[in-house]
Amino acid sequence: MIFTVHRIVALLFLTSAASLLYAEESDRRDVRKGNREFDDGNFREAVVDYQKALLRDSTSFAASYNMANALYRLDNVAEGKKILDTLAAVAPESEYAADYYYNLGNMALAGKNYREAVDAYRNSLLRNPGDTDAKENYIYAKKKLEDEQNRQDQDQNQDKNDNGGNGQNDDKKQQDKDQDNDKQDDQNKGQQPQQSPQEQQQQQQPKISKQAAQQMINAMLAKEKETQDKVKKEKAAAMQSKQKEKNW
Repeated sequence: MIFTVHRIVALLFLTSAASLLYAEESDRRDVRKGNREFDDGNFREAVVDYQKALLRDSTSFAASYNMANALYRLDNVAEGKKILDTLAAVAPESEYAADYYYNLGNMALAGKNYREAVDAYRNSLLRNPGDTDAKENYIYAKKKLEDEQNRQDQDQNQDKNDNGGNGQNDDKKQQDKDQDNDKQDDQNKGQQPQQSPQEQQQQQQPKISKQAAQQMINAMLAKEKETQDKVKKEKAAAMQSKQKEKNW
């Protein structure tokens, strides 16, 4: 699987031009230095440089974003995730939204938060459908989520069987014992043990090819893009209506 980080080079994301007046050059210098350390694999030193940049300008998008990536490379996923979360208000609307969601997916996947990882990679692909890394990671995260859900379903079914109605435990044990004896007899006769309906269903289910998975992703992206476009048109129509009422 592809777990590289998408990094912003040397750029400031600022809410207003006024915040450039005091710390523009020094902030950019610290970010660039941190990026050089990052490229050389000196991630601890890079974190220090990004921290310096943030001390000069706490709104530096690049410093926060790249520091989260450096922490990820240091296996400090929890701290990196916290920093990315601080950008949640501005990152989705920035030009780096696809990279932001991609890295968010990597961190969620590292923490085995598969549902969050699937959502993050989906958001990344909606903004950059051509990102092959995001596609591969999306497929991987989705498969891990499905496996996790199947295990949970199996555990729930097992709990129901173990905690059946009152007075049925002895009957259940006897049934299990009879089934075990039947399976043993089949094995002794050189036959295959009888499969449960769930096992038969799993064998009958075809494996999804990479091409089929890609088609599923494309269909999902097209559907969500259509929904987003519809919502945007409705919002625009509502705003236009309000403006007319205001002018009137």
